[in-house]
Amino acid sequence: MPGLAREQIEAVDRDGFVGDVLAMPQHLEDALWRVESASLDRILGASDDLGPLLVCGMGGSAIGADLAGAVLGERLLRPLGTVRGYELPMWASPTSVVLCASYSGNTEETLACYEAAGALGALRIAVTTGGRLAAAARHDGVPVIPLPAGLQPRAAVAYMLVAVLEVAALSRIALHVKTEIDAAASSLVDLAAAWGPGADTDSLAKRIAQRVNKTCVCVYGAGPTAPIARRWKTQINENAKVPAFWAELPEADHNEIAGWEHASALGSFMAVFLEDSDQHPRVRQRTELTASLIEPQAAGTLRVESQGVNRVERVLSLVLLGDLVSAYLAVLSDTDPSPVRMIERLKDELSREEVA
Repeated sequence: MPGLAREQIEAVDRDGFVGDVLAMPQHLEDALWRVESASLDRILGASDDLGPLLVCGMGGSAIGADLAGAVLGERLLRPLGTVRGYELPMWASPTSVVLCASYSGNTEETLACYEAAGALGALRIAVTTGGRLAAAARHDGVPVIPLPAGLQPRAAVAYMLVAVLEVAALSRIALHVKTEIDAAASSLVDLAAAWGPGADTDSLAKRIAQRVNKTCVCVYGAGPTAPIARRWKTQINENAKVPAFWAELPEADHNEIAGWEHASALGSFMAVFLEDSDQHPRVRQRTELTASLIEPQAAGTLRVESQGVNRVERVLSLVLLGDLVSAYLAVLSDTDPSPVRMIERLKDELSREEVA
């Protein structure tokens, strides 16, 4: 089976997914320009009575909202919510700002929310490469944040994150964090070099991938790292094509921890804990205790700390690390990380049912 030398990674990663991951710093900078090009301040600046920001999306197009919530945290002045489904919440109103995020522009759940927001009279914004969403938005005079084509939707995470952060600032539910984004773009360049394909086999991303290989990974986050735990889980699913799970502390200590009591009888499970300096001190204590309690039944436990000074840097350091770990896991099993055949099969079946 392949190892994790640069040439081995490139031989398996035929569509260059790892290269797209490593381009995250450039994506951040490009995303700021793309949001600015949409001239959102003309409509958002003219509205005095704006309510919560709802981001409608699925998969890689939705995670940007979760990560934006982690970045902004207690700095939010009004609610920021993620809608994963066909319907807006009952409490949505005409004062809501609804950001419809679909990389392809053809995500049926997001299109349904777009129509629902229009019927409600809410202020709508689209972020997409095109498709039906862009066509509908342009027909309705709804502003579009244009995204570059050619990426896997999950590799556009920086674009989606910046879109949400900038719309949040322009909607006045949070202050601008452009300086944090700029600092993150700079720090991620160094991390990409330290963890990328050319790094030593004992570099952090490669070491984690080798450690969790051939196990079922359970990723735990708390506070700002909870949505990053979700991201790690979904990236392992889509890139390595294996089951993985995520949960949030301290909630998991009130239920899931009991499930580890007989875990070794069912298979090989690895626990990864994502930590951050902004976590509550008691959460760090809980992480230590949780890891020690489940260790006897686990294939192993790992604790991974975010890196950076500001919140954007720290959040994206763990996102970049998880994306690379998942891609390296794919390489270790001789699996091209880019194709997602099961998802495409499901979409094909749904489209047939719709026609019928």
